[in-house]
Amino acid sequence: MKLFFHIGRYFLMIKYTFTKFTKWNVLKKLIVQEIDDLIIGSIWIVAFMSFLVGGVVAIQTALNIESPFLPGNLIGFATRQSVILEFAPTLISIIMAGKVGSFITSSIGTMRVTEQIDALEVMGVNSFNYLIFPKIISLMLYPFLITLAMFLGILGGYMASVYAGFSSSFDFIQGIQLDFKVFHVIYAYIKTTLFAFILATIPSYHGFFMKGGALEVGKASNISFVWTSIVIIIINFVVTQLLLA
Repeated sequence: MKLFFHIGRYFLMIKYTFTKFTKWNVLKKLIVQEIDDLIIGSIWIVAFMSFLVGGVVAIQTALNIESPFLPGNLIGFATRQSVILEFAPTLISIIMAGKVGSFITSSIGTMRVTEQIDALEVMGVNSFNYLIFPKIISLMLYPFLITLAMFLGILGGYMASVYAGFSSSFDFIQGIQLDFKVFHVIYAYIKTTLFAFILATIPSYHGFFMKGGALEVGKASNISFVWTSIVIIIINFVVTQLLLA
């Protein structure tokens, strides 16, 4: 019953987020600030993780295809498929649930603890729209980060396999081009958009409705990360079944 209560309150929060909008001049500044905090501030970790994991995927693939009967372009093909279908949209989103999600929960939770949210409501401001809407809009740029993750993941796989002597440059590039399906990229972006909405709203929910003091802010951030990751995995499963099964 408690789970259904939280789900109901979550959807009620979403409803209020898109009603009684704050003045555009105010929202515009908030959105720009959120883009800087959530998107631009995350570029370095996305780039670092993508490049290294792409290299690991390529090396592990190479070490498991020692048979001379397997084509040389298989490493490039497997790296592309792994990065585009799962690593870039899903694994990066779980990493972002820790970085971005915890940041959102702690920032809103701190405002709750210091009674800043109460002050907004006393002034007649729709605190849901003021705090959560800019985060949703800024994370609509999240596909940009996933595009970067796709590119750097494949680049990391290329450099690891070619410079470590597992594959030639020609074979790897041929593998990237082999049986390429545009729908796989579309599928990745569909997941990414859904994940972006989850990354913006579930951490906001846990921050907005938390109770207690500074210690509870930390606990709310941990719970937020767990639930955001769980929902991302569930949505990943459902979308994969609907679009690829």
